[in-house]
Amino acid sequence: MTQGAPRTTARRTVLGAAGAAAFGASAGLAGAGTAQAAETGRPQDGDHRGHDRGNGNGRGYRSLPVPTVIAHRGASGYRPEHTLGSYQHALDLGAHVIEQDLVPTKDGHLVCRHENDITGTTDVASRPEFASRRTTKSVDGARLTGWFTEDFTLAELKTLRATERIPGTRQENTLYDGRWAVPTFEEVLRWADEEGRRRGREVWLHVETKHPTYFRSIGLALEERLARLLRRYGRHRANSPVFLQSFEPSSIQRLSKLVDSPGVVLLSGADTRPWDFVQAGDPRTVADLVTPAGLRWIASYAQGIGPTLDLVIPRDAAGKLGTSTTLVRDAHAQGLILHPYTQRNENTFLPAEFRRGTDPAAYGDAFGALKAWFGTGIDGIFSDNADTALLAAADFREAGGR
Repeated sequence: MTQGAPRTTARRTVLGAAGAAAFGASAGLAGAGTAQAAETGRPQDGDHRGHDRGNGNGRGYRSLPVPTVIAHRGASGYRPEHTLGSYQHALDLGAHVIEQDLVPTKDGHLVCRHENDITGTTDVASRPEFASRRTTKSVDGARLTGWFTEDFTLAELKTLRATERIPGTRQENTLYDGRWAVPTFEEVLRWADEEGRRRGREVWLHVETKHPTYFRSIGLALEERLARLLRRYGRHRANSPVFLQSFEPSSIQRLSKLVDSPGVVLLSGADTRPWDFVQAGDPRTVADLVTPAGLRWIASYAQGIGPTLDLVIPRDAAGKLGTSTTLVRDAHAQGLILHPYTQRNENTFLPAEFRRGTDPAAYGDAFGALKAWFGTGIDGIFSDNADTALLAAADFREAGGR
């Protein structure tokens, strides 16, 4: 999950619709394309193990508690994000679902990092043996200089150690710098299976494909690799304990042709365009996708949306919460669930009326903000602080919410 795009204030009705012709022309935007046989994601010889595993026998995502608390990159408010330590802590706190972001290595392994640029989330910058790997690239139209996962083999990447991404805000998290390596997604799948057996219940995952158009363009397509792992670990069914998410609708379209796992289209600021739309010449913006017509189109291949919280309740010029949009009602009318992002406890991330004191890194009134967001009828929320969100969800239900 990312909030990298500049914040834009959504209009009250989540903006007007694009022409019907644009929707019709774009419905086939993301055909699965031609892939090598080894990367189809469909079962190959010896790849049927998932059919005999315990995952996928539950009642599916509709059986999750509402509001559902999704641990954003694990317990990233307390541990460096996307580490096994962060995932474990989130599960121990009671999170209903644990999130992973996926990027590939040079040799095609899927690893868990928020971005392929690992400059700020590992100790790579201090490693002289990798100094020559520092480079400048254009990723989704942004010019970035640093170190990138696609330039490292898995063996090389495993020599690095994870570090806190925002040490100025989360200074206590730096205590754990260097403690964990970068996990592969397969390691996470094994961890989830083991924890599920130990706890007697499935461990749910929320898995994002990062920059899928970019990686497809350099020969490291994500969807087929992800689908193959989902099948191997029995998470490829409609009732499997996993969500598949992406900011690029075409990635969810591709995955829907490879597996039956529920898909979620992530939505950034109203005035932004998904990168696959930019590349395909599709003129629609997020504002078009959150109209009834756009949501109907999403519902034709996905089961949910993950909008930025500002699309649910916009903030005004002073940074305070305004009036709720019609997004929750409109999405529910199409049968879509809503998992907005991201709740964090620190003042710097909270709406202005819920900040306390002048220290941007200090905790504000996160409970007040969560009460407002839950009151809109959202089905869940991504949170860096799962324990806070869980208590707020319990308060909401006790007060008569769902």
